[in-house]
Amino acid sequence: MHSERLFLSVLFFPPKRPFSTPRSRARVLLTSAARRRQRSWGRGVESALPGSSPPGRLKVPAAMVTLLRGVLRPLCAFRGSPGPPAGVPLRAVSHGAGLLYPEHIPTSLLQKVLLAAGSAGMALYDPYRHDMVAVLGETTGHRTLKVLRDQMERDPEGAQILQERPRISLSTLDMGKLRSLPEGSFGCAYLQFLDVNKVSPDTRAPTRFVDDEELAYVIQRYREIHDMLHTLLGMPTNILGEIVVKWFEAVQTGLPMCILSALFGPIQLSAQSLQLLISELIPWAVENGRRAPCVLNVYYERRWEQPLQALRQELGITEPPLRVEGLV
Repeated sequence: MHSERLFLSVLFFPPKRPFSTPRSRARVLLTSAARRRQRSWGRGVESALPGSSPPGRLKVPAAMVTLLRGVLRPLCAFRGSPGPPAGVPLRAVSHGAGLLYPEHIPTSLLQKVLLAAGSAGMALYDPYRHDMVAVLGETTGHRTLKVLRDQMERDPEGAQILQERPRISLSTLDMGKLRSLPEGSFGCAYLQFLDVNKVSPDTRAPTRFVDDEELAYVIQRYREIHDMLHTLLGMPTNILGEIVVKWFEAVQTGLPMCILSALFGPIQLSAQSLQLLISELIPWAVENGRRAPCVLNVYYERRWEQPLQALRQELGITEPPLRVEGLV
């Protein structure tokens, strides 16, 4: 109990003396309570705990410590555990008792609410915090993920994806084959998107807070095909391009995270970009999102050789009304 209170105090009220190195900080958090008390800055932190604060020093109420201890436990695990190999299906890795899939962090309803609120605030403050966007999607999209899973089960190609559970990463992609594809093919266009925008399929965070093994794969698949949607829509990775893709995804999936990003993302745009977004890009994205079949039902890894224009025509996706490179 004392060590957990000390951890919370360090987290919310860091000592005045900075940690010299990341290793020293890790050593502080992992050493015993007795050794922590021996450090001068450790004694300063302990004095902020309930029952030991001198007059005028900020202290942590005992009730708050008790509440935050349970709430922050999944966050501590989230920060400290490494992700699974991206090329391994979610159900193919052994995991401990009580966990539904590798990297699963069980959370209560209260924990999910607090995680959703915190991640939403951070994602709105910094749209490029993809880890916060991921947490927001996992903690708010349970019902919507069920609907998407049912859509995949009713489609032959989508059902095959659910059965085989392919992963998209540098370890699973044949980069040599992609580079050998002819100009104008979907695979060539996807590789050009990665190169031009300097992004990697390995940057997608593993699913952690979805309390269903199959739904965890659905949202993981949604994340891993995000760059392919950029390729199909012809959108770059700047803020305007990301907002346009989010409008398309919001109509396609109905995920609360996509809807929130689509609605609140434009507050960071300039007046010129906002006018173009409202007048031309949003209507185009909404129209294409409604017309296209469920994009989760496309086995993209088997469409590399298909011409990009043919795949767009199959999905009912038209060319964007204007180029958004350089617009913010």
